[in-house]
Amino acid sequence: MLLPLAGLLVALTGWWLLTSGLAAIHPAVLPPPGAVRSAFTAHPARFLEHTGDTTVETVVGFVLSSVCGVLIGLSLAASRVLERMFTPLLVAVNAVPKIALGPLLVGALGWGQKPVLTMVFLLCFFPIVLSTATGLTSTPADLAELARSLDASRWQAFRKVRLPAALPQIFVGLKVAMPLAAIGAVIGEFQAGESGLGYLIVQAGGVGDTATAWAAIILIGLMSIVLYFALVLLERRALPWVRDTTSSR
Repeated sequence: MLLPLAGLLVALTGWWLLTSGLAAIHPAVLPPPGAVRSAFTAHPARFLEHTGDTTVETVVGFVLSSVCGVLIGLSLAASRVLERMFTPLLVAVNAVPKIALGPLLVGALGWGQKPVLTMVFLLCFFPIVLSTATGLTSTPADLAELARSLDASRWQAFRKVRLPAALPQIFVGLKVAMPLAAIGAVIGEFQAGESGLGYLIVQAGGVGDTATAWAAIILIGLMSIVLYFALVLLERRALPWVRDTTSSR
């Protein structure tokens, strides 16, 4: 707990130094901490409302991509034919800059939450598919041999051996995808949102209110931290044996 607080103190000190004294950065680029605090305290309800909208879009898009990504990963791991058929397509789709799809999503889905959720889904989907397929095809040889020696059926081997062994790798993909979900929500709000922190940044930037924009940016970071560590807590509760079998640093 002390180390994160120390890191926060260092960041705030650096921010203050950059916006004051001889090294002062123009407030139009980076306002001082006091100005950002004042922007938040002037309209806290507005910030909380937009934060709630972005959080909902982030979580819903993440859950949808997690369910679909795990199912597709299971399918690719179960069939070498499907893996060879669809992996190149998934790689190609993942390589497309998602921000370039924004105008197309607006044209197809209109304004509001639908294009935002789609953007979140697209950013999160590939790492979850990849981690799921990798985990399920990387079962330790001794565990696979144990299942065969016990004459376990294919379903029993999957449920008792392959899936538990793959869960740590699946959670790696989920933890990679969680920050991407927040990024996707903000990008979607930039281009098609009618509310949310990304929308607020665009509105504030349009009138030169950089203090409000930076307050929204900080809230995005805080939201991402909370969601990420909520996922870490879920992992520790769901996979207690992983922590027990790994050495602490």
